Amino acid sequence: MKYQIRTEELFDFSHTVVGDFFKKCEYPWQALEHIGEWIVTLGEELPAECYDRIAEHIWIAKSARIAPTASISGPCIIGEESEVRHCAFIRGNALVGKGAVVGNSTELKNVILFDGVQVPHYNYVGDSILGYKAHLGAGAITSNVKSDKSAVVIRTSEERLDTGRKKVGAMIGDLVEVGCGCVLNPGTVLGRGCTVYPLSSVRGIVPSQAIYKNYSEISLCERRHTKND
Repeated sequence: MKYQIRTEELFDFSHTVVGDFFKKCEYPWQALEHIGEWIVTLGEELPAECYDRIAEHIWIAKSARIAPTASISGPCIIGEESEVRHCAFIRGNALVGKGAVVGNSTELKNVILFDGVQVPHYNYVGDSILGYKAHLGAGAITSNVKSDKSAVVIRTSEERLDTGRKKVGAMIGDLVEVGCGCVLNPGTVLGRGCTVYPLSSVRGIVPSQAIYKNYSEISLCERRHTKND
């Protein structure tokens, strides 16, 4: 199986406003410590005719739909034509891409959601990056801290990559589908276009285009999407 863990292998940079920043990161988790500063830098350059600055370091597109019960802390950018639903909790360092959905009681913290991402029902997404049109089913969460609080390590068959961070959630490639009730353990990497069965507990690396049922049952499938779907 071919593993995809480098930033350029997982994501199409044209589907996020921080694409130029992202290109400087060989691995996606290297972006986590920079999300807040990227948002502030970019926010100052956003066109006033398209975005409202509602508070310090919080920019919301005029075309976005924000429920009055949502809680939003900065730094944060809510992209054009996106939707933030009832009781969503955005804790800061959050970039919500164009046309994305942040759903009922979903919590975001230190995340980048590429364009078209859907985290629509009771999801926790922390210290994570979700690629273009990635989708988390209801109740799916990213676990971002190991039980022993040690630094998260990404392991492949050939190398051991210490992230140097105690908090690393999931790196989810473009067009990934995660079923309802899944737990993505710290440092999980989901290759572009893969599918995760409902109620799965996932750790490690899932190859591009794979179907993940459990740790011992991962199968490869034909590409279901094109890069620009």
